[in-house]
Amino acid sequence: MRNLLLFLAVNIFVFSAYSQTSQTRASEDIRFGVKAGVNFANFTGDDTDNLSSRTGFHFGGIVNIPISDAFSVQPEVLYSDQGAEYTMSEGYDGKFVLSYLNIPVMAQLRVAQGLNLEAGPQIGFLLCAEDQYSSSGDSGEDDIKDDVKGTDFGLNVGINYTMESGLGIGTRYNLGLSELPEDSEGGNWKNGVFQFYLAYFF
Repeated sequence: MRNLLLFLAVNIFVFSAYSQTSQTRASEDIRFGVKAGVNFANFTGDDTDNLSSRTGFHFGGIVNIPISDAFSVQPEVLYSDQGAEYTMSEGYDGKFVLSYLNIPVMAQLRVAQGLNLEAGPQIGFLLCAEDQYSSSGDSGEDDIKDDVKGTDFGLNVGINYTMESGLGIGTRYNLGLSELPEDSEGGNWKNGVFQFYLAYFF
């Protein structure tokens, strides 16, 4: 609940700041775009020695809203393929596949022409969760969505570069703040995702 209130407070501040400056900025300064890239996802927390990074992907739409010449706000709506791979001592290998609809709101600071540092909160809504496993004599998948919390809060930090043509490249890390298991006895695993992406503004 505290994370939800923090996320809402940040968004209220961001859009209030935008509304106060929008009268002095032309609407054509707002840029719409798309982005897509690769995820290197894992879980952080206790008892994660048998876990390793899982490669996934993300894609979605973005809107860049200038506040000043050096500062902008960028809300995004992204589909994100996350999770982790694991190896068990009993000979089972597998992966946890978690799919989210993520909504980050990034504050971007221009440090040079086209080069931006960024940070901001993110809320994610779980779309599906599966445990996909295999061994020498058995394989299958289990739906574990009921075992994973439906809402995930995180904090993003990153850097990106956008050319005058509208083509951009960037990297970002999502630090999960929410414990993933629905059951308090399920552990304190959280999402941790490195992202590399290409973007294009129209």
